[in-house]
Amino acid sequence: MADIMDIPEARAFILHWGEMGSEWGVNRSVAQVHALLYLSDRPRHAEDICEKLGLARSNVSNGLKELQSYQIVRRVHVEGDRRDHFVAESDLWDMLMKITAERKRREIDPTIQLLGELSESLDKRDDVPAHVRERVGRMHEFIGNLAGWYADVRRLPKSTLVTLMKLGSRVARLLPGSKTKT
Repeated sequence: MADIMDIPEARAFILHWGEMGSEWGVNRSVAQVHALLYLSDRPRHAEDICEKLGLARSNVSNGLKELQSYQIVRRVHVEGDRRDHFVAESDLWDMLMKITAERKRREIDPTIQLLGELSESLDKRDDVPAHVRERVGRMHEFIGNLAGWYADVRRLPKSTLVTLMKLGSRVARLLPGSKTKT
């Protein structure tokens, strides 16, 4: 079987995933490590990852730690080899849910907390323009509602989520008062 890096399409995927990672706020090398592991049919050790991607060991080590914190890469042991090996989550829904949960924890939750504190502080002041108080309060409510919706959706079975995704905007037909045409 050909080495993964000998397949032009696999190399293109890994490079593109690295570029997209940068767009999504993820370090390029972290995204490339993830792409290599995702495409791999076997566990890989750090030295192998370094060699395949031409990355420094420190970049790979930091990338593996980051990917493990998202729970989309896990460490496994290979019999007869003392080195740690790594595999990526291959179920795309599980990967999406893990990434989303971690990003919410890191980005959305602190924002909701801060907006709540700011809104509470602004409500006690009468020297602040009403529109500032109102807009901070609306932002807090909006992001809080979004987080609540996310929590509701997250509890749905995977099969329901897949069906909803496939329905797309047609799901609006099911809502009372909807005049959406399909």
